Amino acid sequence: MSLSSQTSSAPARLADFRVLVAPGLSDSGAEHWQSRWQRLYPGFERVRQDDWESPDLPRWSQRLGEVLAQDGRPTVIVAHSFGCLATVHRAAALQAEGGSAYPIVAALLVAPADPVKFGVSAAVRHKLPFAARVIGSDNDPWMSAERARHWAEAWGADFRSVGAHGHINAESGLGDWTQGQQWLLELLDQIA
Repeated sequence: MSLSSQTSSAPARLADFRVLVAPGLSDSGAEHWQSRWQRLYPGFERVRQDDWESPDLPRWSQRLGEVLAQDGRPTVIVAHSFGCLATVHRAAALQAEGGSAYPIVAALLVAPADPVKFGVSAAVRHKLPFAARVIGSDNDPWMSAERARHWAEAWGADFRSVGAHGHINAESGLGDWTQGQQWLLELLDQIA
């Protein structure tokens, strides 16, 4: 069951923002919570990468920037894994450009890939200029909860743990991941 059927204010709060879904490596399959959320909320837009199998941070970040530039509405990014790193990298690039209107107003960064494993730590060591929440798992093979907490602090984000749910993907068996939807709505409350 989605929050839209549980909470009458949820759709209105979501409708106030453009929501971009930024998947990680290999995209997010049909049973991944990101894909399920897109079915629940058809207004959510997916950032599509040219090559889902090559974790090229500058390219992924550039693609996110291109999608952001297509629409000037305040944008919330719902990212997973390497999509989290692309989001942080794009935020740093946008801040460096110094534009008057900052398109990203919040980010839900779920199961971020460890920047150290991809050799991009310096490129994503950036305090985010918007509300952000990192969601980690106690047994994520891509980044330990301790490391996720460390990066949340570096990014100026708060941290939540889902317990032991692997990489917080389709294999985690979360279905529509109602708790994640609630955390997203709480994040929107921070910027209301």
